Amino acid sequence: MLKNLNLENVLFLDIETVPQYSCYEALPEKMKKLWDEKASRLKYPDKSDTPEELYLRAGIYAEFGRIICISAGYISGTQFRIKSFYQTEEKELLSNFANLLNRHYDTPNHLLCAHNGKEFDFPYIARRLLINGLSIPEILNLAGKKPWEVQHLDTMDLWRFGDYKSYTSLNLLTAIFNIPSPKDDIDGSMVYEIYWLKNDIDRIVAYCQRDTLAVAQLLLRYLGKPIIEDSQVIIT
Repeated sequence: MLKNLNLENVLFLDIETVPQYSCYEALPEKMKKLWDEKASRLKYPDKSDTPEELYLRAGIYAEFGRIICISAGYISGTQFRIKSFYQTEEKELLSNFANLLNRHYDTPNHLLCAHNGKEFDFPYIARRLLINGLSIPEILNLAGKKPWEVQHLDTMDLWRFGDYKSYTSLNLLTAIFNIPSPKDDIDGSMVYEIYWLKNDIDRIVAYCQRDTLAVAQLLLRYLGKPIIEDSQVIIT
């Protein structure tokens, strides 16, 4: 797939997610019971984490979380252009992102690329689209497709080379490939606090954009190409 890859056909992306509600106590009773059931399977044998404590992790599950930002970037000539979707209402955010995919990434030549995207970003977006009553754009819809028809690249999956023993973080890979770290201000573990307690969406958007750029930089390193300079990055 990479041998004849046209980088201008690739949309790089990253998402940021949080729990649906600001705290465990705010959950409706039905969802609280369902989270309690989920939390009982998340505990480590040697720990006594309560459902309340574990709720900080609810954002990684599409059934209990929601998307607060999607940053999408693409290479155009010598520029890397990034657009972020981060409206207050998740349905509006997802609708606008789906419109982008339907308008500009609707042919078999187009690809989506994310780090751990096959296990997280792509299915999470698809699930939240359905939950919000929205149609899944064809490039995200895997139903009935053969593996070679799926238009997804995953920089973590590419790094595995068939080895599925462990997770390799974007932060680690940027370090070993000498790419500027996207975690120079915050990391994913801080998004809950910054969103729900500090109400600082702009800081989260900036972080999401840095991750999106890092994914593109990593793919360029895989291809043996020069990375993108700061002067080439355009935020739209």
